[in-house]
Amino acid sequence: MRRLLLSALGALPAALRAAPAGLNGRAVRGGRPAAAPDDGLSGTGGTAPVPDRHRPSPGRGRGDTVRAWTELFRVSALFSVPGDALAGAAAVGRSPGRGTALAIGASLCLYEAGMALNDWADREEDAVDRPHRPIPSGRISPSAALGAAGALTAAGLALAARAGRPALAVATGLAATVWAYDLHLKHTKAGPAAMAAARSLDLLLGATATATAMSTATATSYAGTGPGPRATRPMRLGAVPPTGPDNVARAAGPARSPLAALPAALVLGAHTYGVTAVSRHEAQGGSTAVPLAVLATTTALAAAVLATHQRQRPGEPARPRPAATAPGSSYRPDHPHHPAAPAMPDLGAPLPGTYRPHHHPTAPSMLDLGAPQPGTYRPGHHPHRPTAPALTPLLLAAFTGAYLRTAGPPLLHAALNPSPPLTQRAVGGGIRAMIPLQAALAARAGAPGSGLAVMALVPLARSLARKVSPT
Repeated sequence: MRRLLLSALGALPAALRAAPAGLNGRAVRGGRPAAAPDDGLSGTGGTAPVPDRHRPSPGRGRGDTVRAWTELFRVSALFSVPGDALAGAAAVGRSPGRGTALAIGASLCLYEAGMALNDWADREEDAVDRPHRPIPSGRISPSAALGAAGALTAAGLALAARAGRPALAVATGLAATVWAYDLHLKHTKAGPAAMAAARSLDLLLGATATATAMSTATATSYAGTGPGPRATRPMRLGAVPPTGPDNVARAAGPARSPLAALPAALVLGAHTYGVTAVSRHEAQGGSTAVPLAVLATTTALAAAVLATHQRQRPGEPARPRPAATAPGSSYRPDHPHHPAAPAMPDLGAPLPGTYRPHHHPTAPSMLDLGAPQPGTYRPGHHPHRPTAPALTPLLLAAFTGAYLRTAGPPLLHAALNPSPPLTQRAVGGGIRAMIPLQAALAARAGAPGSGLAVMALVPLARSLARKVSPT
């Protein structure tokens, strides 16, 4: 009896360690099932490692909340937006001004509205394919994402309205395209075309806002809005329009319609179409033909940008060298109406023989301060120093090469191995490649300064992409 009691007491610890298990197989501590250990795995059966994925936690701090919203908005892709407006302004022959800034603000708001709406519409699909996204993981509620999309859309339309009614009309079409894509067209065959239309409209928004602001400022400067001599004083023939604080978009040539930006918008839309077509396979992968086709399209677009390079700004007419005429004659051979009829003298410039104080025969006055006529004396001018027009082809080639280098290799890798990680990398490369493409379009239109400003966003986008995925 004593021997049986001792053996029972010896077996009791082993029985206590083996017995307390609940019906679900989890250890029981204190009468309650203990939480399963966090092994950092997800998916069916816990077999797929998921690095850097956040689990829902009701006690997250402010830093985690900010990170969740940056992931929802995909802020690393945000740097691909300002170049649309700058390329559109260059396409209509204008320097960036107030209208361009308003267009950039409206584009940023509408772009982020589309990002938030995209995750709200795909919350059930992401719960299966990408449970680490902010909404499926519980870090952002669906109602908050939808509310952010609505508020950003309203803000974007309000900014566009400040740029004028034509800009508001384009922005309304852009917002409607974004909402239609996220809510319905994304999973249809029309999805890539809708996304391409949205990016093209974004470039046209920049062109329209810039041209509208310039036209309004010029009309105000001509007519005047308040009482006083300026409102009634007529313009003298041949005079340059007055400039002032409202005339913020400097004219680079004759005014052009925003439709002049349509070729650049189509180029950017074609690139966006290809990126969207590849992104439709980023969750499952398995497509080889699509990355190859998009790679061919990317090469064709780069060749088209280089082939259609214009050596002068859009809308700027060629400046033929006037033929020699007799002293005192007002005849101009390039007169558009009647080459043989003498033209009216330009009252804005001194007539031949007119006394001009401090006039030096070797330094004739410049009629066009923006672009000196051939043969005009320019102090400090060095004929052998490269100028901006001479550097434009070099910058265009550099921007186009950067476009091919950014988009091409990831597409080739995705075609050789169409796995989800490489496909997602190809999509990210296509998004980042929009920046050098926008710079190339601006340089092609004769605005190398705008192209350099756009390219300055590349390091920021690349650095932020290491922290927040653009896809």
